[in-house]
Order: sequence, then C-alpha cells, then structure tokens
Amino acid sequence: MNEATQLPPLPDRLSTDARSPHHVAAVFEHDIGIKLNGNERFNVEEYCVSEGWVKIPAGKTVDRKGQPLLIKLKGRVEAFYRQPSPSAN
Repeated sequence: MNEATQLPPLPDRLSTDARSPHHVAAVFEHDIGIKLNGNERFNVEEYCVSEGWVKIPAGKTVDRKGQPLLIKLKGRVEAFYRQPSPSAN
C-alpha cells in the first residue's frame, strides 16, 4: 500500500523512445497500461491523453534508421499503472 503513494504521476503525453522529449524514465520503472476506446493495447509506443491518440508499430516495417514505422490511432485514451499480481507463495 505504501508503494502506491510513491508512483510518479502519469504525464499527458509519453513516449517509449528514449530520444524523445516526451520520454520520462521514472514512469517506466513501473508497469503501465494503455486503453484505447476501452480496449487495453499492449503495443503502444507513444500516447497523448488530451489529444486522444496512440501510436503503434505498423507491423515489422522499419525506416532507414531501423526504427519502427508508427501509425496513429485516435479515440479515448486512458493511461494507468497496472497492479502487480499477487505472488503465489
């Protein structure tokens, strides 16, 4: 219970790419979940809650620098911290 008070607030916009100005390393120390229109997505590379979009990889396609090509999906975006599953002891 004490761990919940130590979680950093989720930003409005977040990217998994460490070169992006929207990358916050402290947030990625915890498990994050993203919902788009009520369905949880597991392949989100970047999101923006206020503008209502997520960017996901377009298959296995990469650009000339080896980075995945991203497509933008629009809808209602929710970002949340996933609860750790109770360990079976």
